[in-house]
Amino acid sequence: MNQNILKRLDDLISSKLWKNCNNQDGFAGAAVCVIHKGKEVYRKEYGEADMEKQVPMAPDSIFRCYSMTKPITAVAVMTLVERGLLCLTDPVSMYLPGFRGQQVLTLKGLVPARREVMVQDLLDMTSGVAYPDIAYPAGQVMQNMIDEYYWKLYEEDTPTSTYDLANLIGQQPLKFQPGEGWCYGFGADVLGAVIEVVSGKTFGEYLRETIFEPLGMVDTDFYVPEEKQNRLCQYYQYMPGKQSLEPCTWQHLGLTYWHLKKPVFESGGAGLVSTIDDYAKFALMMLGKGTYQGKRILGRKTVDCMVRNHLNEKQAADMDWEELQGYGYGNFMRVMTDVGAAKQLGSLGEFGWDGWLGSYVDIDPEEELVILFIVQKCEGSGYRSLQEVRNIIYSALE
Repeated sequence: MNQNILKRLDDLISSKLWKNCNNQDGFAGAAVCVIHKGKEVYRKEYGEADMEKQVPMAPDSIFRCYSMTKPITAVAVMTLVERGLLCLTDPVSMYLPGFRGQQVLTLKGLVPARREVMVQDLLDMTSGVAYPDIAYPAGQVMQNMIDEYYWKLYEEDTPTSTYDLANLIGQQPLKFQPGEGWCYGFGADVLGAVIEVVSGKTFGEYLRETIFEPLGMVDTDFYVPEEKQNRLCQYYQYMPGKQSLEPCTWQHLGLTYWHLKKPVFESGGAGLVSTIDDYAKFALMMLGKGTYQGKRILGRKTVDCMVRNHLNEKQAADMDWEELQGYGYGNFMRVMTDVGAAKQLGSLGEFGWDGWLGSYVDIDPEEELVILFIVQKCEGSGYRSLQEVRNIIYSALE
């Protein structure tokens, strides 16, 4: 890769640090890592992990993954498929009784689901299981459930478990008939409970034994132990009224334990913390068709199945986010299907996902390329910032 071109990242990212950019685009700190053909060709940390404590962003800073947790959950599911313990066509009700007799909330009221939600439906966000969202009826019902139960997960003497919450999610009405649309939702959290039932272990134990320990992901977990908490990034939100960047005082998706203690509910959709080094190992395993440094997590054909578009035309029509133009979706990951429609530099077949606080991973088999870009800010650094970072990196390929 052309190092002179990669150095443009310095100017770009530095210009968006809060000390240089006191507006909604600014962030406290960032980290970027570019791996090309097995070699780390660019790595730098910018700004501060904690502005109030004046802690600089460091190579071992721990960040909250939020939805970058989802691809890891998908891999865990596929390890059980490979072992013959789970099938992608299994009805979720085989493992979670809360998914029996489901209903769909339509404009005319509740109607029975015409078929059961399957494991693959959850992986592809085609199940109709919603996230809390007041913009549509099923999302509002899920919001009501959250208000009643979810916020109490870590505060009561008997907090709700991964299994119990998944059953509660299953009892809420679906947004559409299973398989007939696409809706971003709680699918990965439900699959965390399915993994527990099938494996006989807690979700965290299964991830640790099956993925984290074999790959050497020593700082990835559902919480940060006390001896590592000085490395955990603070996360911020932009306050437009005051034009300030301040520590966030609330937790998205009910992760109210602030990642500072071991939770009972282990969120497969949003709960992990990690580091650049750890997540790079996971990304390189996916780039390596399931193998990293001799450690095999998945088989080649399994990864091939995972990293392709699973949506039909009707389902894809619902996936109308600006940042997903030119992409398909499957197994909790985007996959580029049309470079022109994406309106940014890239490759057919590149895949990855991002998180609510601005964590982002792109894995490109054609170019043997991994991009990791991390900030810790509510809603992230913005779609345009990601385009800028990607375009510089792709333009450096020779």
